[in-house]
Amino acid sequence: MPSRGRGRRAAGALAAVSLGLAALVACEKPTPMATVTAGSDSVSSEAACYNDGKKLAQKELNDCLGRGGEELTVSDAERVRIGVDPEIAESGWAMVVNGQGVMPEASEDTYRSFDHDEIFAPRQGQSGGAEVPKTAKVTIVEVDKKGEARGTWSFTLKRES
Repeated sequence: MPSRGRGRRAAGALAAVSLGLAALVACEKPTPMATVTAGSDSVSSEAACYNDGKKLAQKELNDCLGRGGEELTVSDAERVRIGVDPEIAESGWAMVVNGQGVMPEASEDTYRSFDHDEIFAPRQGQSGGAEVPKTAKVTIVEVDKKGEARGTWSFTLKRES
């Protein structure tokens, strides 16, 4: 005849396993990652906005494009390198800097390199002359074949003075 202690231990073990499985099911799957590198420094981020690979609503996309993110300092001579997980590359991605698209078409590469001037492009200043911005909000946008946004990854790049 089994003892009551053994039965209780078995019931306790079963409850612990059940709770563990429930916790695993409740965990969200991590989003794909994007990385920005300048020189020997890099920052990585999960998606700022992501809908499990489904289309983002336009309002949500607009909100996401204005967000800053992980910060990285870039010197004037450095190239900025962008790396994305293969899952993002398979769909396609584009880069937006300070609200402006900088790539003529979506890329399916996992890695691209950009000149400093493409990130910190001079803008018309209030005094009429061209001013080089001190910071750049860089957003990687995953797009599908129809060009609809599926996720965003945000970074703030600071120009080294």
